[in-house]
Amino acid sequence: MSYSDKDSSRVAAGLKAAIHNPSVSDEAKDNAAARLERMEGRTHTGTHTGQSNSHVLGGYKATLSNPNTSPEAKRHAEEILASAGIGERAHDTSEDEHEKRVLAGYKAALHNDSVSPEARAHAREVLTAYGVDV
Repeated sequence: MSYSDKDSSRVAAGLKAAIHNPSVSDEAKDNAAARLERMEGRTHTGTHTGQSNSHVLGGYKATLSNPNTSPEAKRHAEEILASAGIGERAHDTSEDEHEKRVLAGYKAALHNDSVSPEARAHAREVLTAYGVDV
C-alpha cells in the first residue's frame, strides 16, 4: 500500500502516538514530528464534520481527565474545546444533582452484599457527614 493510499488522519494519529510514546527513541520521535509537520502542510487532519466531529470532541474531553496526558496536550484540548464552544464542565447535571447521585451511590453501598464492611463504614461516615439519616 503506497503512502497516497493511506488515510492521512490515521497516519497522523500513528505519528502523534510515536511522538508521545516513551519507548520510542528521540531520533524516531524527531522523524515522526518532521513527517507530521510535512503532512499538516499538505492536508489539515483536524477537519471533521457531523458525527465524527462529536467523537473528536469527546476525545478531547477525555484528554482533559486522563492522568497520563501531558499538561501541553491538556492545554491544546482545552483550546480546541473552547473554540468549539464547549466549556470545561459541559455537563447537563448541576452540582446539586451530582451530589445527589454520589450520596445515592453511598446509600446503595450500604445495601449491597458485595461491599466490604470497611467500605460500608466509610459510606456511613460520608452519609453522616452530609446529614443523611443512615
